[in-house]
Amino acid sequence: MAGMRGKQTVRDMFLSMGVIVAVAGVIYIANPHDENADPLKAVDYRVELTTAQRAAPYPVLVPQGLPESWKPTSVSYARQDGNSWHLGFLDPDREYVAVEQSTGPAQKYIAKVTHDAKDTGKNASVGGETWQRWEGPKYDALVRTADGATTVVTGTAPYERLVEMAEALEADAS
Repeated sequence: MAGMRGKQTVRDMFLSMGVIVAVAGVIYIANPHDENADPLKAVDYRVELTTAQRAAPYPVLVPQGLPESWKPTSVSYARQDGNSWHLGFLDPDREYVAVEQSTGPAQKYIAKVTHDAKDTGKNASVGGETWQRWEGPKYDALVRTADGATTVVTGTAPYERLVEMAEALEADAS
């Protein structure tokens, strides 16, 4: 009798495993999955934007009119860190572009958000405004100081994309 009981236990184990595999298969098939889907989700930055617009002592800039191929990926506003506004995007070529604003000490802030880019001494006219061109080992940037804040458009994207972002910046997002 003891030998027969051992065979039943092994048989029951295989039957249980079969049921578990079948249930797992049904769950896998029933759940939608798209291997081609972009794993990076766009963020909705409206709440943080409203907070920043109310709290910041400068006009908070956001891009207007960019194509949908620009995906917002990160956003933050930190009052205790020089009223720092950050809005990060992936451009259509999946390169990073960020809008950074702060009332903190300009040189220190620029070095921080550009990962130690340096002023090239060259200027660029973007949207009727003069921006300084900065270049670095990791990020390049366009920098402008106005309205009591330093604005930096920075990232891994090529200069033309930084200009495209800077041209799209407006203080009113409504």
